[in-house]
Amino acid sequence: MEKKTALITGSYGGLGTCFVNIHAGNGGALILVGRSQEKLNEQADTVKKQYSVEVHTIAADLSVPEAAQKIYDICRENHWTVDYLINNAGFGGQGDFARERTMEQDMSMIAVNIDTPTRLCKLFLPDFIKRGQGRVLNVSSTAAVMPGPLQAVYYATKAYVTSWSNALWRELQGTGVTVTALMPGVMKTGFANAGGLSDTKMFANAVDPMAVAQDGYHGMLKGALNVTSGLLDWQKPVVALAPMFPKKALLNFIYKQQIAGSAKK
Repeated sequence: MEKKTALITGSYGGLGTCFVNIHAGNGGALILVGRSQEKLNEQADTVKKQYSVEVHTIAADLSVPEAAQKIYDICRENHWTVDYLINNAGFGGQGDFARERTMEQDMSMIAVNIDTPTRLCKLFLPDFIKRGQGRVLNVSSTAAVMPGPLQAVYYATKAYVTSWSNALWRELQGTGVTVTALMPGVMKTGFANAGGLSDTKMFANAVDPMAVAQDGYHGMLKGALNVTSGLLDWQKPVVALAPMFPKKALLNFIYKQQIAGSAKK
């Protein structure tokens, strides 16, 4: 079997590390993308020693518009052929949109969660189509199916990711290229601490990200439309029935789940 190269953004984060280990464990080459060159180097060294695969790194700040073009240009200049594009990087953040969240926080979130993945697909997909093969995995969230008071922008960014990914899945039929949206539940990663959510009911019983990454990776290989994984028991009916819930009741429920300190109540 021909070994494939995966480009993974946010490679040294919780879910990103899982994707790296899964792909390297299959003997695939890697292009690791993250903000810190030091952390990328450490990860690359570890992966090379453990799996004996080819690993390249690209340090890029995904919150700036130039990031995607920089990543694409470096791949072209070095003749690195990307077979799998895993748009994993993303972040959230708790707080009242108008009274607590800063402009910079939310604009950076939109840039990382929406703008850069969109630009990367705009750049890499034509190459995939030309070769008649390629897989894209866009990490969305179960948050995509509902509005999220106290995480208003984050939930909205994931609604975009899922909707956009699904539309691309249909547009690409017959090309040999697929786009899959991974919609995880609540996971034990650095996401909760970074977003100020570790002390909320929503993150009180988070799941192991490796199982979620496995589901997403294999779903990507199969060209699945959406992969939902890692849901807690209470989340399953909420996610499945969210479109049918009375909207105001749903908003109140989600709001209470995300109040800091609610995990102890």
